[in-house]
Amino acid sequence: MHEVKDAHYVNGYILEVEFEDGKRKRINFEEYLYGEVFEPLKSFERFKNFRIDRELGTIVWNTGADFCPDFLYSHAKGVSA
Repeated sequence: MHEVKDAHYVNGYILEVEFEDGKRKRINFEEYLYGEVFEPLKSFERFKNFRIDRELGTIVWNTGADFCPDFLYSHAKGVSA
């Protein structure tokens, strides 16, 4: 299982995430923001207000939303060094 070590906001619904293996990847969350828990994140202000939960090893929002780190790893695109 992968773990998120760091993340920062890029633009729109895109975050750049660094994983435990040192790989940095970007993921566009726009198509995944549906359903009761994720709909509030369509607000850019709410979307940008995330943190890393070290215990869960992933990104979480104060709305209760989070994504499995393996989902993030498999759906994100690598960033060139």
